[in-house]
Amino acid sequence: MNNPRTLLDKVFLVIKGLCMGAANKVPGVSGGIVAFVGGFYEEFIYSLQKINGKAFKLLLNGRFKSFYRYINGSFLSLLLFGMLISYFSISKVLDYFLEHNELYVWSAFFGMILGSIHYINKDFNHWTKKTIVSALFGLSVGIAISFLNPAKENNNLLFVFVCGMISVSGMTLPGLSGSFILILLGNYVLLLVDAVNALYNTISELLQGDFSFINSPERLAILTILIVFTLGSATGLVTLSHVLSYVLKHYKHRTTAVILGFITGSLGTVWPWKRTIYKLSGTGEQLVDSNGKAIIVNYERFFPDVNVSETWWALFFVVFGIGVLLLLDWYGKKRKETIQV
Repeated sequence: MNNPRTLLDKVFLVIKGLCMGAANKVPGVSGGIVAFVGGFYEEFIYSLQKINGKAFKLLLNGRFKSFYRYINGSFLSLLLFGMLISYFSISKVLDYFLEHNELYVWSAFFGMILGSIHYINKDFNHWTKKTIVSALFGLSVGIAISFLNPAKENNNLLFVFVCGMISVSGMTLPGLSGSFILILLGNYVLLLVDAVNALYNTISELLQGDFSFINSPERLAILTILIVFTLGSATGLVTLSHVLSYVLKHYKHRTTAVILGFITGSLGTVWPWKRTIYKLSGTGEQLVDSNGKAIIVNYERFFPDVNVSETWWALFFVVFGIGVLLLLDWYGKKRKETIQV
């Protein structure tokens, strides 16, 4: 897992982190898919698994270099660095395009998921009764999740911690969208919009020497929520990685089949042609978040009209999404050839 990385590898790893961060914020898209098709999913899981008792013992004993090497720190730090940048940059760009060109964004993601299905399936030659049943199970769960109705927002700190543990599954389970799970739990806007924006504003104010947020109970409350959510995410990330590393080691083919089925089932969630269903008040008035944005709770899907030019542009972006995955596949093959030489 500790192969020497060239500068280009490091740059690509940060870019993959950017993609994972952006994907994790979009309902219906899984950051785990990026890891899977990018060829670093298993390294990601096994690196997280190294955050265990032995790692903390090294840390407490002041053996920082040994700790860094043990947890594959160069890999995790570059990947997490890309994710952090994404949450305050690319995710905002993504928000803009989702607001102004929503159909084309969803089309590109739909194409990427189609490409990921091909990517996973092309080298999977282990179809048996057990793997077929596993794939059908994953397919059923993926389809079922896309039709669930969302709950109401809940800022209870214990519930927020649980939300963190559950939502991070999108990073470790390809096909399971953590942000979509947050929509179902009712806390997407609170945790991935309001809380992230509050942190962004707080950091901006601190850089300007402005500490006025200390006197704002609302700001402190939402920052507390973000801290609890982050702790829950970190706990879930490490816990799930230990479970998944065991499953991948002992039931790799069946796990891959479940993931393949799950990703296929998630296609309904990212179907490009859909009408947005907004959160409404008791009087039928459209509700907005703290930034004045309408709150999305679900989508109504429909088949496109082939007589409209917009449909053909959307299909172009589907092909573009598939092309992105083919490019990642090409890069992965080139890197393997370079390592072998």
